[in-house]
Amino acid sequence: MSKTLKKEEKVEYTGRYLVLLPEGSNTSDSINQINSISGLNLKSSLEFENEFFTDKDLAKTDGIILDKLGIAIVNEKPKIENSISSFGENDMIVEKERVVYAIGMLDESTQNYVEGYRDAVNQMTNVLVGTETEDYDYEEQESEVESVGATWGLKATNVVPTSFLRYNPYNGAGIKVAILDTGFDFHHPDFAGRPVVHQSFISGESTQDGHGHGTHCTGTACGPSSSPSATERYGIAYAASIYIGKVLSNGGSGGDGGILAGINWAIANRCDVVSMSLRGFVTGAGYSAVFETAAARALAQGTLIIAAAGNDSARPGTVRQVMHPANCPSIMAVGAVDVNMNVAAFSNGGLYPTYGAVDIAAPGVNVYSSTKLPTKYASWNGTSMATPHVAGIAALWAQASGLRGINLWRKLTSTAKALSLPGRDVGAGLVQAPTKTRFIKYPIDRFPIDKFPILVNPKFPIDPIGPIEKIIR
Repeated sequence: MSKTLKKEEKVEYTGRYLVLLPEGSNTSDSINQINSISGLNLKSSLEFENEFFTDKDLAKTDGIILDKLGIAIVNEKPKIENSISSFGENDMIVEKERVVYAIGMLDESTQNYVEGYRDAVNQMTNVLVGTETEDYDYEEQESEVESVGATWGLKATNVVPTSFLRYNPYNGAGIKVAILDTGFDFHHPDFAGRPVVHQSFISGESTQDGHGHGTHCTGTACGPSSSPSATERYGIAYAASIYIGKVLSNGGSGGDGGILAGINWAIANRCDVVSMSLRGFVTGAGYSAVFETAAARALAQGTLIIAAAGNDSARPGTVRQVMHPANCPSIMAVGAVDVNMNVAAFSNGGLYPTYGAVDIAAPGVNVYSSTKLPTKYASWNGTSMATPHVAGIAALWAQASGLRGINLWRKLTSTAKALSLPGRDVGAGLVQAPTKTRFIKYPIDRFPIDKFPILVNPKFPIDPIGPIEKIIR
């Protein structure tokens, strides 16, 4: 898969166009305006049930306006070429529609990753069997033993706390998470009986995942708390409502228009979090005004969009910029780290000072999760794997705090764990799940107060019950 992506290191276009309508435009008025200045025949997404439409529907008209985003997807036709200048004269922005790919599951046998993981395992083994010579906190050692039933990513992000004094009571209940990817394997046994709302935006393909990428990302963000066949827990928001939008084909590719249609559908279904492990290649400065406006309008409606920064770097020698659409300021861009809290060699960086930043980091190396049958489970590397960690944890914070949109974004970044790494590569730091402190109450009869006299300073009298007994009771 990574080889395929390496061949596609150029910006590709579908032939269609994206038209950004002026802020505050009414969909009906916009359709009339565009039709009058261009002669095109556009429809509104509101004409379709749940605002869901396919390429076949799009092919039957000149274009469709996404009502929740104020963006039109326009087909390639001779008359559109003559209309572009008229759009600009009417305060509309026109962009060519790009081809976007699932960010490849990099080969987990890559020597750097395996060596790093091997060293981490060896270090943990030494600690557990008592051969570690450096100072080590015994309480943390004990908690590691207790939580070996979860992936390293879930432990590093506090989804499964490694300290006995912390626990996580949140599961994403009541939160809607949309995964816009290659679909989902509905036959996977770990999701049996779990309701999944789904739509395919790929013409001629059902939402069933013929690729595996979408199922892996869904597993990390919203997989189960336990499984009879998985070797460890891998899912984060296991009680969240799952919304699957197939915007990438079984071959792993799609167009900007389908992704925007998926975002529009997610907003129409009031999804709180949208996870997108995909990217279109970009070179040089700049980002899509269409996607930036779509993301900003989504935030204003309470939907946080989270996307992968990209796997185009080859550190330490080469660091590539954050790719489309994660390079938009209003989309949360996710970088990847490994078990040793080093930046993953492939993870892209924020190379421009005013935009295209990596906003936060998450586990993205040797990430174990579900995938399509018959494989069932796989450990993959990529910012694709880091992104659903953030999406799942965003669902936990949404449940815990009630925050949405830009306020949820701020909660994620303000609670991230600072790393000794450049902000260019990890942003605010390692994403952290909400937790609570355990309250340990010792029985009063085990520690009778009368056996422990309270010394009283006559200058500061206290009431007869005494402060220690008050605290214990």
